[in-house]
Amino acid sequence: MRQAMAQSFLGFASGLNLVQAANTISQNAARYASVLTQAVSSMAPLATVFPANNPFAMQLQQIAQLMQVRSSFGVNRQIFFAGAGNFDTHADQSAQQSLLLAQVSSAMSAFYQATQELGIANEVTTFTMSDFSRTFQANSNNGSDHGWGSHHIVLGGAVRGAKLYGTYPTLALGGPDDFDVNGRWIPSTSTVQYAATLASWFGVSAAQLKTIFPSLGAFSSANLGFV
Repeated sequence: MRQAMAQSFLGFASGLNLVQAANTISQNAARYASVLTQAVSSMAPLATVFPANNPFAMQLQQIAQLMQVRSSFGVNRQIFFAGAGNFDTHADQSAQQSLLLAQVSSAMSAFYQATQELGIANEVTTFTMSDFSRTFQANSNNGSDHGWGSHHIVLGGAVRGAKLYGTYPTLALGGPDDFDVNGRWIPSTSTVQYAATLASWFGVSAAQLKTIFPSLGAFSSANLGFV
């Protein structure tokens, strides 16, 4: 009844263009949600067990389920986003990050196992991105403040794994890789290079890369070779 009432409101002709456009988007979202629900419910559940009480794992499980029914939608390439927050650890960092990283680790492990179960491990590449890193120097609250250069994880059957790509910083406050004196590492690798490497794997041509990433030519390599 609630859904029917909501749809009746969305279908109301208000005469306002912005409102009508927003209502159309909401109607489409409801329709797509129904299509996805029906497609997923028609498939056998995945055998891979995702960790319980882990919001990040729940997102990855839903993504795996959508990939399981990919043929129903007739798409050749898909991009999914999942988010894990609370890494802005200005206090009590050791305890918080231990828990958070354990959740990320178990969730990504289960997701990779699910891609293996589906037989698409070589066709799925999972990678992390973050707004910022943390300073090497701790603050007075047993946490750390906003940093710069950081590390990221790339996972998948097509990944040339078990390696560190880029140059590891000299872990010294005020050292050659420190932007100031707090351990804000100057990146050795650009996020543009990182993104361009993933885009190339995804099927973007070299000519298209220059359009998508205009600053790519400022760096020595457009492909870091990790996939």
